[in-house]
Amino acid sequence: MGSGSGFSAPFEDFRLPTSLLSDTLWDIAKAEVEKRENNEGDRDGLECWERSLFFIGNKNGGKTTIILRCLDRDEIPKPTLALEYTFGRRAKGHNTPKDIANFWELGGGTSLLDLIPIPITTANIRTFAIVLVLDLSKPNELWPTTENLLQVTRKHVDRVITKLGQTNPKAATEIKQKIWNNLPKDHPFTSKSEAVLLKTRALINHLAFGFDRSKSMSVDQNKPLFIPAGMDSLSQIGPPPAADSDIGKLHAQTPMDLWKKVFEKAFPPKNIGVFKEVKDPAQDPQYAEYEVDAMRGQKNQELEQYKRNASKTWKEMDFDS
Repeated sequence: MGSGSGFSAPFEDFRLPTSLLSDTLWDIAKAEVEKRENNEGDRDGLECWERSLFFIGNKNGGKTTIILRCLDRDEIPKPTLALEYTFGRRAKGHNTPKDIANFWELGGGTSLLDLIPIPITTANIRTFAIVLVLDLSKPNELWPTTENLLQVTRKHVDRVITKLGQTNPKAATEIKQKIWNNLPKDHPFTSKSEAVLLKTRALINHLAFGFDRSKSMSVDQNKPLFIPAGMDSLSQIGPPPAADSDIGKLHAQTPMDLWKKVFEKAFPPKNIGVFKEVKDPAQDPQYAEYEVDAMRGQKNQELEQYKRNASKTWKEMDFDS
């Protein structure tokens, strides 16, 4: 264009911002990640959100049944062999983005405690929930199952929050505050019945997808117990059913310790096999794959033949020479 054209001035006045000229692609990407991390706590209910739930508890206690029911999957529950993962998506309303919920399940009761740290990380700790499922029909396993699972889980969560606090102390503080906010300000178990499953489903929807929290609770010991976190306490439960003379002989240091000693006196803890070796997943029929299993069988035969040949070679050696 000639100098007389009316189009020359706009191009002469155009300037890129200094920050864009100096920033590299990595600088821009880093700034975007930091911006997202800082805004994570400010998201509203209309924005897509991702949460994680970790189901732990008694072996054959109903964890898989609860997950399938909450995800509306009409499947026959299969035994959970180790650590299993699935996910669900759900929209809060019409024309809204679907929220994502990650479901983790630990099988084997307390035999696989070393797998607990896997799903709990600094990346998801801010939107993570633990669901403890207990089988009240096995009172001798109840206390050791609860204690072992929660001790290992609590220790790992503390490590994760401490690690997060080293790089993001604000987030670590908010996590601790959020835990206490879920409890009443004056704050000092399952069944396959339809009513309990409906209550459980409402609770899981709250934890997984942020739906309104149900205040339903059942503390009648003659019925299935249903007690969401923060809606009960030892002070409300009261002292254990034991004579004062017997309680004095137990030398308990805390109310929880007192309940434990009285409970274990009535129901001596059963050896639940902590870190007990479980069967080989490759031999479990629910994971059978014909081609893979056939190739593995062939390799096992080749290995046994190699061992036999090696054994013969050693036996034929003349060590005297």
